Amino acid sequence: MKFGAAVLRSYEDPFTVEEVMLKEGPAEGEILVRIAGCGMCRTDLAVRGSAGRSPLPAVLGHEGSGTVVETGGARTGLNVGDHVVLSFDSCGHCHNCMGAAPAYCDSFASLNLFGGRKEKAGRFTGADGTEMAPRWFGQSSFAEYAMVPARNAVRVDPALPLELLGPLGCGFLTGAGAVLNSFGVGPGDTLAVFGAGAVGLAAVMAAHTAGAVTVAVDRHPERLALAERFHALPLHAASAGLPDRIRRLTGGGARYALDTTGSAKLINDALRSLRPNGHLGLVARIHTALPLEPGTLDRGRRISHICEGDAVPGLLIPRLTALWQAERFPFDRLIRTYPLAGINEAERDCETGRVVKPVLIPEGRER
Repeated sequence: MKFGAAVLRSYEDPFTVEEVMLKEGPAEGEILVRIAGCGMCRTDLAVRGSAGRSPLPAVLGHEGSGTVVETGGARTGLNVGDHVVLSFDSCGHCHNCMGAAPAYCDSFASLNLFGGRKEKAGRFTGADGTEMAPRWFGQSSFAEYAMVPARNAVRVDPALPLELLGPLGCGFLTGAGAVLNSFGVGPGDTLAVFGAGAVGLAAVMAAHTAGAVTVAVDRHPERLALAERFHALPLHAASAGLPDRIRRLTGGGARYALDTTGSAKLINDALRSLRPNGHLGLVARIHTALPLEPGTLDRGRRISHICEGDAVPGLLIPRLTALWQAERFPFDRLIRTYPLAGINEAERDCETGRVVKPVLIPEGRER
């Protein structure tokens, strides 16, 4: 079958929307999904700086949602017509996958970032026959259709706005999961969130549902205004004495802090804002040495990296959609939609901070 997709052919050039070809249908354990919408995540854009480790040409996109149109047998557990949210890939059989920690799959990097599954990789080509890179995050959903391991797909209520649900598979899952899973935030806890983008604002919303007092730190006034609307106490990142101000607002220091920025300065500020035994979680990948100032890890404070919100997508995504239906997790207020053909505009708006979460809608699926 042939269908439209946004292809990245070089690390420097814009995306091109063109026709691609899938040579055969789903293998056992796979599903073919007609994409309703796909979120754009900074991980997609980071491919440009991946030093060639993410192979091109490729169809990116890893926050897809859509309708199952074909299955590779009954063992997928899904049926034609099911509405699904697509999340990250994992092997399903390593120690961590078997221990309900698929985000720490032994093969996570190779499956999702640097090559994908090798089985039948060559069946996905450009219209001219040029072989595309294996599927990005098991889905490659900047496209009208995606071939996906059924393990990556989570069935959702068909009454939900399907085209907006894709970011629940990664960005919103990461922020909310960090709060609800990694930290286990509960009533009366205190949280400081550094960076009020899609991940940070999802954390803010999740913390409010859990009954926590939250401080949000960012350099963009409009992002701080959003965080305040979601019940966080806003602080500008350039505020003098930032850790002291957070400690005052949280009554002696935050029990938890989440950094989404990767900024060494803000990471040190986050550690200083913690109370004794506090926990700082990092979601951004740190590519250089991280200098920690003296005293930042004293008195039981600790720091860890959090991948995909420590989530089992099949458990957390239904929880988040139920919170949305109860008007307690209004993630849709962070989304701006673009036609798939507008992918380069969406990328520019994402990079400049003009939009929190772009979602691309394939042709014919626009409202």
